[in-house]
Amino acid sequence: MSGYHTETVTLRIGGAEYRIRTLSDRQQYHDPDGSAERAGISSATWPLFGMLWPAGLALAEEMTHVPIGGLKILEVGCGAGLSSLVLHKRGADIVASDHHPLADEFLQHNAQLNGLPPLPFQHAQWLGPNPRLGRFDLIVGSDVLYERDHPALLAGFIAAHAKPSARVLVADPGRGHRGRFSSLMLAQGFAKSEQPFSGSTRASEPRGRIMTFSRDFTAAA
Repeated sequence: MSGYHTETVTLRIGGAEYRIRTLSDRQQYHDPDGSAERAGISSATWPLFGMLWPAGLALAEEMTHVPIGGLKILEVGCGAGLSSLVLHKRGADIVASDHHPLADEFLQHNAQLNGLPPLPFQHAQWLGPNPRLGRFDLIVGSDVLYERDHPALLAGFIAAHAKPSARVLVADPGRGHRGRFSSLMLAQGFAKSEQPFSGSTRASEPRGRIMTFSRDFTAAA
C-alpha cells in the first residue's frame, strides 16, 4: 500500500480462521491530505487503529457466542474490524464505526479476505452529533478507554446511540479509566458485570476485563 506498510495475519477465533490485514508496525504515519489531523488524530496515535490488541482479540472471541437474534449492533472504534467481521460472519445486523480515515478501507479489505460481503460502516465521532447513526440494542468496543477524556466521551456517545433497552460490552486491558467509565454508565441506569481475560503472559501486568452493562435488556440467542 502506498505510504504505509501492511501484513496479513491468520487468527483462529471461536474455532474459525480469519485473515486480517494490519499495519506491520506501530511506527507509521501517513496523512497526505490532512484528514487524520482534522479528525484530531496525532502522529503518535495514527497507527493504533491498524494493530491487533489483546482486548480486541478477547472481544472477538466474545462475539462468537454473544446473542445476536433480532439485535441492531454497533462496534465503536472498530479499527481493522475483527469483532465486526466475526459478527458479520454470524449473520448479525452489525454496523462498524471509527473516526480514523482508513478504518473503512481496512474493514472492507478484511471482509473480502474472509469471503464476506461489504460490511456497513459509519465514520462516527464521539464528540458531536451523528444524526445518521441511529440507536442500537448492543454496542461493543475494545481498548477504547486509553485517554483521560475517553470515559466521558464514550459514555456521552452511548447515551446518544443506545436504545432505552440496551447492552454494552467493553473489553478493557486495564489502562486505568474503566472506573470512571463504569460510574458514568451506572448513572445512565445500566447495571454492570465483568469477567477477566488475560491480556498478557506476564504476571506483573494487569488482567483485562470484559465489562457488560445492561439496561432493561433481554435478548434471544
